[in-house]
Amino acid sequence: MPNGTSGSGTRPAGDAGGSGEREDTWRGGRGRLAAPWIIGVLATVITGVTSSMEALDLPAPAQLAVTGGVAVLAGVAAWASTQPSGGEQPGEQAEIAGVTPAQLPPVIAHFTGRDESLAELRRAVADGSGSPASPLVVSLHGPAGVGKSALSARFAHEIADGYPDGRLYFDLRGAGDTHVRPEEVLIGFLQALGVRLATDPGGLPELQKLWWTWTRGRRLLVLLDNARDTDQVRALLPPVGGCAVLVTSRQPLHLRNTFDRRLREFTAAHAVELLGRLAGQERIDREPGTAAEIAELCGHLPLAVGICGGRLAARESWTLRAMADRLRDERRRRLDELETARDIDTSVRASLALSYDDCSRTQRRLLRTLGLLAAVDVQGWAAGALLGVSDVEGDDQLEALVDAQLVECSGTDATDRMRYRLHDLVRLYARERAEREDSADERDAAIERVLDGYRERAEQVAARRWPQDWHRGSGQVPRPEYSAVDWLSSERLAVLALLDQGAQRQMWGLVWCLGRASCSLFHSLRVFWPEWRTAAELTHTAAVHLGDDRSLGIALLERSSVEGNQGRMDRAHTDASEALRLFTSGRETWWRARALRAVGMSLRDAGNLDQGQRYLIESIEAFQDEGDAWWRARTQRNLAELRLAQRRYEEARGLLEHALEVFQRNGNRYSEAQTLRALGEVLAAEARNLRASGDTAAADVKYSLAAPALERAAEAFRLRGEQWEEARCQRAAGEVGDPRNGLRELMFVKHAEETLEALGDTWGLARTRISEGRALGRLARHAEAAGALRQAVAAFDELGDRWWQARSRRTLAEVLLDGGNREEAVAPAREALELYRRLGNAAGVTRAQAVLDRTAEPPPDPQD
Repeated sequence: MPNGTSGSGTRPAGDAGGSGEREDTWRGGRGRLAAPWIIGVLATVITGVTSSMEALDLPAPAQLAVTGGVAVLAGVAAWASTQPSGGEQPGEQAEIAGVTPAQLPPVIAHFTGRDESLAELRRAVADGSGSPASPLVVSLHGPAGVGKSALSARFAHEIADGYPDGRLYFDLRGAGDTHVRPEEVLIGFLQALGVRLATDPGGLPELQKLWWTWTRGRRLLVLLDNARDTDQVRALLPPVGGCAVLVTSRQPLHLRNTFDRRLREFTAAHAVELLGRLAGQERIDREPGTAAEIAELCGHLPLAVGICGGRLAARESWTLRAMADRLRDERRRRLDELETARDIDTSVRASLALSYDDCSRTQRRLLRTLGLLAAVDVQGWAAGALLGVSDVEGDDQLEALVDAQLVECSGTDATDRMRYRLHDLVRLYARERAEREDSADERDAAIERVLDGYRERAEQVAARRWPQDWHRGSGQVPRPEYSAVDWLSSERLAVLALLDQGAQRQMWGLVWCLGRASCSLFHSLRVFWPEWRTAAELTHTAAVHLGDDRSLGIALLERSSVEGNQGRMDRAHTDASEALRLFTSGRETWWRARALRAVGMSLRDAGNLDQGQRYLIESIEAFQDEGDAWWRARTQRNLAELRLAQRRYEEARGLLEHALEVFQRNGNRYSEAQTLRALGEVLAAEARNLRASGDTAAADVKYSLAAPALERAAEAFRLRGEQWEEARCQRAAGEVGDPRNGLRELMFVKHAEETLEALGDTWGLARTRISEGRALGRLARHAEAAGALRQAVAAFDELGDRWWQARSRRTLAEVLLDGGNREEAVAPAREALELYRRLGNAAGVTRAQAVLDRTAEPPPDPQD
């Protein structure tokens, strides 16, 4: 694109992590499991030595020396494995997170002029670089096509070395009707800095807090292109000094502490210079007067001059006079949309029309249909879909439009594919021509083909990621050439835009299919929660319009999943129950089994264990009748977690061991790791129960089995790059309750908190506060434990999760009692009891009543 075009290549933020992120287990030593294989080996040695003392027939002093020596060795190894690597400082987070983001768009080869503007920008940076309290903000505003983006990219590269912690870029698309919300930008930036947002991060305030946390102590350069207004930019500013923000917009933003300048059109000399760089200086030398005339007819706008220069370069037989005459043709109208921006030169449409007319018939049709798409950018295959030809032929036509300066390359996405976009003005022009030259049926057909292309690709990626969601009893499938999370990171915005566009055009069948595949990906990855909810709602809307009970039932299950995972159990239960009714009446036996599981899960997660188990047991039987071993095993794991809550440990362990055999036999490592984590939790609960009953020896055996199981599960998730699942294992490792490992378990919980807080998982963080309170309580740090649990109570109250409201209050009361604060424990114990009663949770009522009874017991006599 010529100098002055906005929106140079945008690299999707999700591409910033790379293999470096996966190599750090828990961000630079602070989050790494404490050398689990060493500890496991030493634990085995200790157990073997201890159990064989009698057989060795050693004297008592010798036995004591051997046992003590091995124990000291284990302690030293455990302590060493928990130490930070190299004295990490808060400012070193960029290196810990992985590859330093370098997202700046390239500087165009024919960048021309702007010497005065560059000098002014250099002075602004030099004068503002010493501010410790706020970032330097440099704002360039002016009309479309004036060269704001090209100048900002050029200057950003010049000063990039001064910001070693990363260079971030985002096209805010403020000039069109699809401008980006600040939330989307912050998600992209956080991902570029190494944050994997695996659950719903919340609204803008929560994302801003994450942004402020992750930019603290860093020197970042942020380039925000095509801002719409002040509000869109204000939320994206780093909170402290040391950072610089370059902003381009069409209107003044009037931000505080900002160097704000209007970028003027080229001088006549610079416009002619740009024309010569593109068309050839020898042609300019032959007709210098006509070259100046062309520059004048283009209004000295770099975009228009660049298009003319590119056209002349492609037509060596043309004279400059021929180009000037075309520009003077008064029959060519200017873009009506530019009337709202009064300072924009009206020759832009004439320049676009010249390039458009120079294209072949097929290229013109491709440009028109590209202008129809709601997606901001697409991969090259979309060109073939728009034209109804092969991908290769479509790509050839697309590259021809790139050569004609009508289409831009917006960068390589996370799947290593090039993406293409239209400049705002070109998009408006292309859409105008499409509405004038193509029938409504032709326009709809082109959009349908692209929707169908996305449907096909989404289904392929989703089936590879989670084959059991698509085929009964399906096992492993070959690994794709790119990961599901990379595809979704690259395409989610395009998918959502096209889903909405398809719904507006009532293409319900395609909307349902694409929405269903998208929901399957969101569900399996547990990422991009707001987008998951939007896709689920559009899928449900499409199903309602289709009038098909099977489609509606599947859509209801998708919506139930996203509702339940965000703590909205009443809505999840309603949707799952309606899906069950539809599948039952329609005799969809396999889907009925899945609906039974969904109903059982919604009841279990709401605390209705007795009702939930009935549906889960029926679901297991239904999957057995269907011959689907994988879904049966998965539902057994869900039932085992319910049995754990009921303290029916032996039943839970049996269910998990059977499920583990199925997953190991099928080679499903993800489900195997999930089941191993659940088994570790059951073993830990058994150990705690045995210790409470006085059987210390048996408890120690269970403890020695539980911790390695959890560490193996965490390692499996670490190797897969599943940070959220790894954090769940860390939390479980911190809840084992082995009195010999109190500090180590607290370390696990702290690591889980760090991960979940960085991911923006508010529910998971609240849940981990309970684990922290328990770990601190076991260390007799009762005041700290109560503080953590009060944080959990407040968080679950805000989230509205009633079961965990009850559990957090009951645990708070227990910790207060252990710390001798009987009077303070009464209120949370009573509140927990009332919540359990409302939920109909008999086991919870019993436990809460026992805690409340303890508050009435007289304190022990100090003289006893």
